[in-house]
Amino acid sequence: MVKKIKLSDFIADFISKKGVKSVFAISGGASLHLIHSINDNPDINYICTHHEQGAAMAADSFSRVSGHMGVAIATSGPGATNLITGICCSYYDSVPLLILTGQVSTTRMTGNTGVRQIGFQETPISSITKEITKYSTTIQKAEDIRFELEKSYFLAHEGRPGPVLIDIPDNLQRSIIDIDKLKKFDEKKISKKINFPISKDFIPQIVNEIKKAKRPIVVAGWGIHLSKTEEAFMKFIEYYQLPVALTWGASDLIESDNRLYVGTFGTHGMRHANFAVQNSDLIIALGSRLDTKSTGSPVNTFAREAKKIMVDIDPSELSKFKHFGLEFDLLIQDDLKNFFYYLNNYDDNQKTKLDNSNWLSQIKLWKNYFNKLNKKLSQSELQINPYSFFEKLSIHISSNSILLIDTGCSIAWAMQSMHLKKGVRLFHDFNNTAMGWALPALIGAHFAEPRKEKICIIGDGSFMMTMQELATIMHHKIKIKLIIINNSGYSMIKQTQDQWLQSNYVASSEEGGLSFPDFKKISDAFKLNYMELSEESDIDEILQKFITSKNSILLDVKIPQNARVNPQVKFGRPNEDMEPLLPRKLFLENMIIKPLKVSLED
Repeated sequence: MVKKIKLSDFIADFISKKGVKSVFAISGGASLHLIHSINDNPDINYICTHHEQGAAMAADSFSRVSGHMGVAIATSGPGATNLITGICCSYYDSVPLLILTGQVSTTRMTGNTGVRQIGFQETPISSITKEITKYSTTIQKAEDIRFELEKSYFLAHEGRPGPVLIDIPDNLQRSIIDIDKLKKFDEKKISKKINFPISKDFIPQIVNEIKKAKRPIVVAGWGIHLSKTEEAFMKFIEYYQLPVALTWGASDLIESDNRLYVGTFGTHGMRHANFAVQNSDLIIALGSRLDTKSTGSPVNTFAREAKKIMVDIDPSELSKFKHFGLEFDLLIQDDLKNFFYYLNNYDDNQKTKLDNSNWLSQIKLWKNYFNKLNKKLSQSELQINPYSFFEKLSIHISSNSILLIDTGCSIAWAMQSMHLKKGVRLFHDFNNTAMGWALPALIGAHFAEPRKEKICIIGDGSFMMTMQELATIMHHKIKIKLIIINNSGYSMIKQTQDQWLQSNYVASSEEGGLSFPDFKKISDAFKLNYMELSEESDIDEILQKFITSKNSILLDVKIPQNARVNPQVKFGRPNEDMEPLLPRKLFLENMIIKPLKVSLED
């Protein structure tokens, strides 16, 4: 018996069978059939955001938190283009995401006419997004829908994950299709290019390098979470007793009281962690693409006297270093699941328990000394020191919490000062770092993990970008714990203006043209309880009330306008030489490798 179905219903059924329970959408003329089919499917909920950017970001967060694909829907034209920032968040962080956009009917498409637009709100979104998706296509024939859905789903998860987009004309959405006549996608026809060695044959060499090293460091990145190899990673570092330096994307991978925990490193990392990475004699980079935030600039100053081994699934990430003059001893193209399988099952006939105690002790000395020094150097005269606030916040939150932190100073302060407990998960759009991501991300996290406590931390500038999503939160009665880091401007931009533009705060301050509303009135409008924190002495008391509150609440943290991210690497200096610069005698005393000329001139 021939089975016929409306095309948009077929899409809803496909999504449902992939285990997707929540779809984030904004209605529009060209997406109505898609949304109605989602509504008619009993196994899927749709969540209406108030901006397509919020829908894409919520879907992105849903995917990160749940481990299942996030889905967002928007109409044609401005609805589709408004998704772009959220799509970038997923693309640059390798998050699988399915974007469905409505399009004008095929009879109203420009085709090869040469005109800019024929159909109302016609926009070539699949062409526009080809550089920020793994796959992007516009359906031209109804009978292609199964092939394109299966292909898109496969590509979103295959190799290095990422977002995919399917653009579907209105007349095709409402067409009736014969399921038995739909073309299937054959994933075997997708060829995988291997341009570098895979891990299987190089495990003995890696183990040998680990045994020879006196100052090894494992760099751990977001890819460990993406590959779901957290347990295998912990088994590896504990067996070989290897200290771990973390990118922001892996900051929650290992609890801060673990003796192997070094901390976050890079241009906005911890000073002691940068000393450890830069003075190491062996770097093993796992799940990190080692971007310039990690390596610093010039890139070839990174861990310059260490042997370097990197495992990555993307051959382009492995090959890029030759353009920057950074040499690696071994580049492996493989999935971390394969790497850890072979490494953790390697039969070493000369197994010996490694002793890295001297190196671990040196790192601990750096950590204790520089942490005390940083507290003296960081804004001790401020009414609220952001470093004190984030350090105390990490003490008050429960081990079952999900933290969603926005960009700017908020994420930098958090990464340099929070001591995360085991079980705490921290999420951020680590590479796109879009202002306003965290608030819609909280919505996605809620539908991914409704039972876990979620805390959204966002700067006042970022809050203004997606503030309207408080209405979505209010509609769904989502319990929200929202912290606004309120410094009346863009402090990260001000810091750059301090360094390069004579502290002329154009477009980053009130005097430079930037204003903010009364956040108490905002909280009242969206039925949130309001708390304010403006004195250092009140931090513990206010945080205790905030964390234990049973109600949705907005905490307005008044950070002084002159608060800055310190330490921070100024462009052109190696990562070990962070500002505020250490006295040269102290700096040289703590360097094991040869300092660069730029560090000797001051």
